[in-house]
Amino acid sequence: MEDKDLKSALKLYFGFDSFKGEQEGIIKNVLNKKNTFVIMPTGGGKSMCYQLPAMMSNGTAVIVSPLIALMKNQVDSIRNIRNDDSIAHFLNSSLNKTEVFNVKNDITSQKTKLLYVAPESLTKKENIEFLKSVTISFFAIDEAHCISEWGHDFRPEYRRLREIFEEISNVPIIALTATATPKVQHDIQKNLNMLDAVIFKSSFNRENLFYRILPKKDVEKQIIKYISGKKGKSGIIYCLSRKKVEEVAALLQVNGINALPYHAGLDSTSRAKHQDMFLMEDVNVIVATIAFGMGIDKPDVRFVIHYDIPKSLESYYQETGRAGRDGGEGDCISFYRYKDIEKLEKFLQGKPLAEQEIGRQLLSEISSFAETSVCRRKMILHYFGEEFDQHKCNSMCDNCKEPRESFEGKEYVNSLLSVVELFKENQRAKHYCAFLSGVINSDIKAYDYDKLPLFGIGKEKDEHFWNAIIRQCVVTGLLSKDIESYGTLKFTEAGRKFKKNPTSFLLIKERDYLVTDVDSPSSNAVDLSLDQVLYNDLVDLRKRISKEKNIPPFVIFQEPSLQDMCFQYPISIEELINIQGVGRGKAQRYGEPFIELISQYVNDNEIERPQDLVMKSVVNKSGLKVQLIQNIDRKLPLEDIGRAQGKNIEEIVDEIQAIVASGTRVNINYYIDDILDSDSQDEIYTYFSEAETDNLVEAHNEFDGDYSEEELRLMWIKFMSEMAN
Repeated sequence: MEDKDLKSALKLYFGFDSFKGEQEGIIKNVLNKKNTFVIMPTGGGKSMCYQLPAMMSNGTAVIVSPLIALMKNQVDSIRNIRNDDSIAHFLNSSLNKTEVFNVKNDITSQKTKLLYVAPESLTKKENIEFLKSVTISFFAIDEAHCISEWGHDFRPEYRRLREIFEEISNVPIIALTATATPKVQHDIQKNLNMLDAVIFKSSFNRENLFYRILPKKDVEKQIIKYISGKKGKSGIIYCLSRKKVEEVAALLQVNGINALPYHAGLDSTSRAKHQDMFLMEDVNVIVATIAFGMGIDKPDVRFVIHYDIPKSLESYYQETGRAGRDGGEGDCISFYRYKDIEKLEKFLQGKPLAEQEIGRQLLSEISSFAETSVCRRKMILHYFGEEFDQHKCNSMCDNCKEPRESFEGKEYVNSLLSVVELFKENQRAKHYCAFLSGVINSDIKAYDYDKLPLFGIGKEKDEHFWNAIIRQCVVTGLLSKDIESYGTLKFTEAGRKFKKNPTSFLLIKERDYLVTDVDSPSSNAVDLSLDQVLYNDLVDLRKRISKEKNIPPFVIFQEPSLQDMCFQYPISIEELINIQGVGRGKAQRYGEPFIELISQYVNDNEIERPQDLVMKSVVNKSGLKVQLIQNIDRKLPLEDIGRAQGKNIEEIVDEIQAIVASGTRVNINYYIDDILDSDSQDEIYTYFSEAETDNLVEAHNEFDGDYSEEELRLMWIKFMSEMAN
């Protein structure tokens, strides 16, 4: 076909004068009846790659699509362009018998050029028999990553597509996805029996997106503050659970933000209504599980926030890719703590072994991405098999905008490569980290690896440090991960050269997300717009008072409270009580000098105080708080109190911690006495009374792991109740 004919068809059917990127080559390939594999980022124009050839071909193109909402959106769009309802249809479980009859009648009458089907509908015998009786132009598989077990949204029913296609008609296939690592790409082609496909792969780089990872602390407050500064702009907030979606949506609503929930637990009418309201800009923010957004054609989503870190880097890329599809502003903000990764790993238990291994490998990749100090764009593109010069990031990620210091790492890298060589490139990152830092875990003990000559060669550094070295060696190309063996580390050619002749190798100091609950002010835990100058002044004031009163600084106010003061600028005792972790007792005991300092600072710097951002709670929890304290006064076991409220022991201890931190005294000595003897209690109590920080990770390290995190938390509660309250 002549180029001018193709452009004429584009103008005729869709009103565009020119193609985007590789669209023209892809469409020619489909029209030439060749198998086609398209890997194109969100916003690149994937839909056009099958919509235009469908319009130009004889018969009906069958498009397999994973979501009913996505099909409806696509069908509505095409019908609007052509002003003809019969031109496109969908066939899925939402249709009644009459509607199914009408759809089939339009196809038989050759009026329908595009038929969108769910994979489940395609497996039904009556649908297979019907499609065998009509002319099919080609099969298209949208969101083709669903085929691969290594993809981020694996659907078992997608694995049967090839056999169903072969039963219906021997026509070409076009598979399309916005995310595919080399492993996923091969898996898709192999499963569809289209290793002969012509591959069109666009760059995965989205230049206009800004990537930022924040420690998961004060998340609701940070989100409300951020969105309040984006008035009238559209955004999506992703959560991993339906319950959290509902909670966050309700919280945004009571704080004056126009938001709605979207998840599979809602009835289909509500889901469709909420989606349409978002598309029509009747609502600015959708709070959703990952079900929302696949193929949603809204070009001006200005921010995507991950309340929970996704389960894989592919999910992260796909979901953040819904921001800024028009090339305009696109903020991608994710909240991360390692505890969430551990929780997701627990969910893998009980699944088939291969599925567990794949799941762990995907979680390892996303936690590496979250924790790294390397350019985030470089990390993402490396994951998808694309080389990228980080200088071209143009400070469009937090790590490039606020770079961490670097240091000479030649000796560390050489030690790592020596250990990889020792184990004949046959182990995963976790093993090397333990071996280098001299940690005797079950594997090392079972195989006597601690008897090997290089064991503990890097014991002056911990496993977290060595994991960071491995990440940077992989991204810079000295090592590679063998996906087939779930992440075994292998030498690259560059790695072998370095091993023979080590040269200078600059490493970047990594961020530490293991201590997000009580992070240091210098960490990346700072909120999107924390007033750092005021924060430093408050820290200095707290230190002065702690020396005067001879008590640890954290007894006065904890760091989350100081940070919250930097957002809300309280200048009265009543306003101070609104600060996180500050009750009336604590405000009256220690608040006056802090209020004076903040008041002076506000006047000197003409600060506009965001009083409208004092976050409102969805429910008044004071009743539950009183009930909890009453049950503790009755000396009920904490496990029993938790069961009565539908909570586990960890959640109950969290609540007691929050009550104590805000200035209320709680006596749980009866519970602690059953767990720790008096000598142990004295030892921990003395530690807290002399410590500079109440960081429980530091306390755990100080005692060489002699006490569990729960024991330390309980003693922290006892200490703060008696000392601070």
